[in-house]
Amino acid sequence: MPVLATRAMAVDAGRQRGSSRRMYPFIRFFWGTWRARRMPRLDGPLDMHTSRHICMPWDIDMFAEMNNGRMLTLYDLGRFQLAARVGLIDALIRNGWALTIAGSSTRYRKRITAFQRFETRSRMICWDDRFMYLEQSMWTKGTCASHVLYRTAALEKGKVIAPSRVGEALGLDPTSPPMPDWVKAWTEAEAQRIWPPMDEG
Repeated sequence: MPVLATRAMAVDAGRQRGSSRRMYPFIRFFWGTWRARRMPRLDGPLDMHTSRHICMPWDIDMFAEMNNGRMLTLYDLGRFQLAARVGLIDALIRNGWALTIAGSSTRYRKRITAFQRFETRSRMICWDDRFMYLEQSMWTKGTCASHVLYRTAALEKGKVIAPSRVGEALGLDPTSPPMPDWVKAWTEAEAQRIWPPMDEG
């Protein structure tokens, strides 16, 4: 039997035995957030938060590397740890706000395999009158494995609120830093995207 097929069967069998582990990583999420809340507070969301992780067997796919979808799920951990260290989680609770993802663009460059250690770096880049823009990256052995740009928003009663209100709640200057050209180019490309998608069926 081909090695790849054997490996895929082993991975699938392991996933079936531990189906609960395939869910959202709640334990890692709460543990990481709890630890982040006890770290020194960052001056603001523009500062970098670095968290360290291990790729677990249930994070990998049939090619024995971290699944690209799982990678995005694990990026959640870094974003909420950043939110904890800048006081955003407290502001969300205090004001009854929620967070949502409005778009993302991901670049994958290096495999992360089972039991490999990696770190996630998370920071906010800028914001406009509607969205906040964050970047995250995963690094292993000094090499960037992936990088993602997010467009996020804060919600109040299900409606998007201005990022300046979030900044004020954190005691920050509501004026955004200049938007980098590469982020601006992405927002402009997104503005040209047809929505909703055309039904070609």
